[in-house]
Amino acid sequence: MMPQFFFRLFFLVLVLSCITGPGMAQQPQHVLQGKTICLDPGHGGTAETDQYRVGPSGEREEWVNLRVGLALEKLLEEQGATVVMTRDEDIDVPLAERAQLAVEHEADLFVSIHHNATADPSVNFPIVYFHGNASENRAGVRLGRLLINRLSVELFEDENPASLVSDRVIFPGRGTSVLRGTYGIPAVLAEASFFTNPAEEQRLKDPDYNQREARAYLKAIKSFFASPPPPIHEKDSRVEVRPFQVLQEAERMKPVARKWRSNFIKGRSLYQKGDTLSLEQALDLFTISARSFPDSWLARQAHRYRARIFEKAGEHQKQREAETRVEEHYVPLLRNERYLNQLKKEN
Repeated sequence: MMPQFFFRLFFLVLVLSCITGPGMAQQPQHVLQGKTICLDPGHGGTAETDQYRVGPSGEREEWVNLRVGLALEKLLEEQGATVVMTRDEDIDVPLAERAQLAVEHEADLFVSIHHNATADPSVNFPIVYFHGNASENRAGVRLGRLLINRLSVELFEDENPASLVSDRVIFPGRGTSVLRGTYGIPAVLAEASFFTNPAEEQRLKDPDYNQREARAYLKAIKSFFASPPPPIHEKDSRVEVRPFQVLQEAERMKPVARKWRSNFIKGRSLYQKGDTLSLEQALDLFTISARSFPDSWLARQAHRYRARIFEKAGEHQKQREAETRVEEHYVPLLRNERYLNQLKKEN
């Protein structure tokens, strides 16, 4: 009996050692334990000089950004993370200084918190930007996917389109300053929703709603660190995408920007006719739609149509440029297929 007892004891010890593994007792309680995360509540301190970032009833973007950032800071610290804030009050901090804070503190993650504006007040969906090209910035793309999924659940009950795009679609060639300055660190700039949507602006005034948004960020960040981050390759080391000029910031509040959707629908109708004149007109409309709302959930499809029209016209260089732009600057999202299918029913 004794040999059998010792055999069972030895087997139990072996199983326990396999379960715990070496140094298991030293493993952190949370995946964020020991991580340094830099939070960047966008803008700030410009209420007297900037009349662009304000909602229909006067709520300013920088105020919302800060409320969400401070709520997220607390949630992250409760999970064991070290949080570096680029600002914790309503002040203007230069963009280069924001990025430098993340670099100096050797941040494991950089998240810039924003809310969006456009001329069409009906628009409301999340947009997340990564820097550069998708094939080179795989960490940014992965973090962006996770964040879009969580924002969609927490703020939109998962009933929304979304955009996951390069920051070069809004700032051609250069991208955003804070993501450019932190490249090499997994980083995103997120526009959770549109404060130019009147109903959304009212929700964004509610601290409880801001807390829901902060929880969405927390869940996405925890999911990101649950496995090793994918690599970030040197910028433009694998592919270069020719800049596509678009309307900039305040210009996107112009009347033409209200027609981003109707121009796309008209362009598609003309494309289906197939004759040369209709294709030329369709190309103009797809181009206008993509220029006026370059980060919309329809912009990727507009560029795809542009590539097809170039192909039909035998302009293969332009075709390749448009196809590369679609592949590198617009990440396909399954959730958008539903909305694209709905558009097919519209004339």
